Amino acid sequence: MTSVVNMVLRMKKLNGIFVTGTDTGVGKTIVSAALLCALRNRGVDAVYMKPVQTGCRRRAGKLSAPDLEEVCKISGINPPDAEKKIMAPCRLRLAASPHLAAALEKRNIRIPEIMKAFASLKSRHDFVITEGAGGILAPLTREKTMLDLARALKLPVIVVARPGLGTLNHTLLTLRELRRAKLDILGVIINHAARGRKTIVEKDNLATIARLGKTRVIAELPFIQKSALKE
Repeated sequence: MTSVVNMVLRMKKLNGIFVTGTDTGVGKTIVSAALLCALRNRGVDAVYMKPVQTGCRRRAGKLSAPDLEEVCKISGINPPDAEKKIMAPCRLRLAASPHLAAALEKRNIRIPEIMKAFASLKSRHDFVITEGAGGILAPLTREKTMLDLARALKLPVIVVARPGLGTLNHTLLTLRELRRAKLDILGVIINHAARGRKTIVEKDNLATIARLGKTRVIAELPFIQKSALKE
């Protein structure tokens, strides 16, 4: 992760990144938390944003965004409630694709409203780590996908991918869609979600993603205990 942070710090005009994944459950949140911790440890006033969060649960009369709460806990930040609201501006109850969760609540996910929240965070902090929901083509509405939000934000993108079997197709397709949208790709982070020795398949996958994806594998995260990220 040090190499990623150094790359970000070298890009003086960079004031944020968009973290997407090849699928749901690949480790976007843990990667976002690791980046947030590393940047803040280097003196960067960085903040996290989860524009659309499904699977929220009501606590103390409010919908709690689980990814936001996890990142705050890992990084040790405690933003005021007013800022937390714009860090996760669209909160939905059902753990499902955003378009379905919103439809069942008879709500509309509006990209301009997300952009307003993002602009507010950007005005208060030096750097915004924005984590998408699901993969880059996860639907937000009947017509819009997460890719439309990434294009609106105009942030360079980091792709989080699994190391094992099946990751080549998912990762290469994700990179292709990002390029079709003319988005700047910083590279791929491989996240190991479980302990274990690296297999020959996983070793080859890293080289194949870099070669066929015409991008950099900028970091490979071993299995990380969440408590270790604060250290």
